[in-house]
Amino acid sequence: MIDKQLLKSTVESAIAGTEMFLVDVQVSPSNAIVVEIDSKSGIDIDACVAITRQIESVFDREVEDYELEVGSAGLTSPFKVRGQYEKNIGNVVEVLSRDGRKLHGVLTEVGETTFTIEIEKKVKPEGAKRPVVVTEPIEFGYDAVKSVKYLITFK
Repeated sequence: MIDKQLLKSTVESAIAGTEMFLVDVQVSPSNAIVVEIDSKSGIDIDACVAITRQIESVFDREVEDYELEVGSAGLTSPFKVRGQYEKNIGNVVEVLSRDGRKLHGVLTEVGETTFTIEIEKKVKPEGAKRPVVVTEPIEFGYDAVKSVKYLITFK
């Protein structure tokens, strides 16, 4: 079985000194390895090749055979690490809270334990004839949401 901790440290060593960050490492019982990386400016094929070569230099296929896939985290995949939240500050995200609410808003702040989105909602001020659109910040704890993902919008 592939040593997952050694695999993680190998990837972290390969991306050290870059703006890339590790999103996830999965190792199946059949030694299928999936490594997801990301960065603020995206991931290109050369970065994936470099990380693949680093992993192959540490894990000998002659000793233990494995299948290896290195790629970027999917554009519409739920966020797994704080770096993905930071990358998407200013973008519209979809938040599925543990209490069942689904909200769309602009990700405005990312902290150690919480993040904030701004949603737009219609409010009818007292004495006004028509409702007006106002923005409202909503703060969530990372543990209070089922998923958060980038929301692709077409304008």
